[in-house]
Amino acid sequence: MKVFDIRCHSGHLFEGWFDSDDDFQLQKKRGILLCPVCDSHRVEKMPSAVRMLSSGSHDLPPAKGTEQIPVEQSSAPVATGMSTQEVTRLQAQWLQALRQVVQQTEDVGDRFADEARSMHAGETKERPIRGQTTWQEAQELLEEGIEVLPMPALDAIKSSLH
Repeated sequence: MKVFDIRCHSGHLFEGWFDSDDDFQLQKKRGILLCPVCDSHRVEKMPSAVRMLSSGSHDLPPAKGTEQIPVEQSSAPVATGMSTQEVTRLQAQWLQALRQVVQQTEDVGDRFADEARSMHAGETKERPIRGQTTWQEAQELLEEGIEVLPMPALDAIKSSLH
């Protein structure tokens, strides 16, 4: 099994597991590789370290034909100053949290503002909802004392996290 660092054209970093490099190329050619953040098919395999040091591995001899490369040097630089692995881990956690919100809430679509007001007024039973509204409507809800939290409308958050 090969683990590749992958980046989409928007710069989102994620990890992919493949049987071989040929398997990666075939999936890319067939258009079945998707960025888990933006659903882009335009992805590229990034250079990655053959072997990385982690705590406790300093006493292990390197595998034949490999070199030890510290994590800090193995990652492509990113604007945040974080390593690629840290960014990938945070993206995965963020996506998991968004997927949990999707699973635990009712999608009321463009009726969001009306449903939120109805629940706030006690006209309908309170329940966790999500939906779409304009920025102006969201501001009005906040001014009325109705708590709202903007979140991205990504179809990718409904799929399973790989």
